[in-house]
Amino acid sequence: MPDPPRPPELADQPIVLTWPVQWGDQDAFGHVNNVVYFRWMESARIEYFRQAGIGNAAAQQGTGPILASVKCDFRRQLMYPDTLLISASVTSLGRTSMKMAHRIYSASQKAVAAEGDSTLVLFDYDAQRPVAVSDEIRARLASIEGRSLPASK
Repeated sequence: MPDPPRPPELADQPIVLTWPVQWGDQDAFGHVNNVVYFRWMESARIEYFRQAGIGNAAAQQGTGPILASVKCDFRRQLMYPDTLLISASVTSLGRTSMKMAHRIYSASQKAVAAEGDSTLVLFDYDAQRPVAVSDEIRARLASIEGRSLPASK
């Protein structure tokens, strides 16, 4: 099955995954359980980091992103079967953190079903403390975004 075309709602999103809703994603009420949306956003974040070269290379040095907060606004119910487009983008950078935005788009409903935000901190897992986002990582993120990134407020 070919990927659905990217809708205008995701035109500015640098990373978009195509994902099928699984039968087991549903709960007793017949719609996708809220916890699943967070897994989908995580998958988009991980793909973003993979493409930015942050995940594996940083992990070998004992550093990497750690989730500080996450939220999701549910706009529409999702049900099986459906194909989703799940996006991730960095919206701002702080000294040690970044903010990301996510959208979950339903191909069958032709609408955004959920929007989420997450804050990640670049973390030294050995020292158990935040570390500064390097100029190299900032440049990689700006390259993926196709723009310079504003500072976090």
